Amino acid sequence: MGKPAATARPGLRSLSHSLTLDFIITGRSQELLENEVKPLVTGFLQERGLELSQEKTKITHIADGFDFLGQNIRKYNGLLLNRPSKKNVKAFLRDIRETIKGRKQAKAYNLIAELNPKIQGWANYHRHAASKKTFVRVDWVINKALWQWARRRHPKKSTHWIQKRYYCQIGDRNWCFFGTAQGKDGQTVQKVLCQAAATAIDRHMKIIGECNPYDPAWKPYLSKRREAKIGASLRRKPHLLKLWKEQEGICPLCNQPITKDTGWHDHHMAHKANGGSNKAENRVLVHPNCHRQVHANKGTVSKPCLEQR
Repeated sequence: MGKPAATARPGLRSLSHSLTLDFIITGRSQELLENEVKPLVTGFLQERGLELSQEKTKITHIADGFDFLGQNIRKYNGLLLNRPSKKNVKAFLRDIRETIKGRKQAKAYNLIAELNPKIQGWANYHRHAASKKTFVRVDWVINKALWQWARRRHPKKSTHWIQKRYYCQIGDRNWCFFGTAQGKDGQTVQKVLCQAAATAIDRHMKIIGECNPYDPAWKPYLSKRREAKIGASLRRKPHLLKLWKEQEGICPLCNQPITKDTGWHDHHMAHKANGGSNKAENRVLVHPNCHRQVHANKGTVSKPCLEQR
């Protein structure tokens, strides 16, 4: 079809229920989408009790871009990029500011415990997009709001005093907002505010259109894709990644691939309560459901014999 000159971003709405679904349709021109594609889609949906949402359906040129599921999709000089949309960033920062302003008397430790899941969750959602500059700006805005929070708590204290009380140095970063609390064992526990910019950008790998998962010829390609995906998930857990590679990504119980989507459990073949060690020789990765069945049936698991498969 060539390069799309226009993009339709319809919103789907059920006539009898509150079901909504967003999707994108691309075409050569605006006229094609308006005069042929849109009527065809409208008729197709009406037969199934659905209709297009007029307030959400939009036809625009890809060079002008459009917002979709919290991201802005647009071509810049022929390069297609998706970035966090301005509306999404604004809503996220509004929520962060409201959280900070609503915790004027909270301890820094408790405030950070509430902010970190919000920041990490938002950054993880946008980590596949061109988000690095947005992450840096978001961190700056959050740090500014936290500085104002600290100044309001201690209006008579100096800048140096506030910095020493609420900020520490980690590596080459001098302004790391932190808080402390008393642990259950009586020891002081420290919690540091996470940074959105610390989230690594993980580019989505587009699959080759001709790939057939049932064709053995594509097995090396699919294995490489699975290894890249699960490698990103286990970037900070090299011992689990080593187990996955030793098993060639296969669950020894069902002989099916262990992927990022299926998940995995780290199983000890000899239970630690029975003297089993924590070494790699005594551990194997299995699917979560397979793991539950092993414990429910009190079964055993062995290392997969890959050469016999």
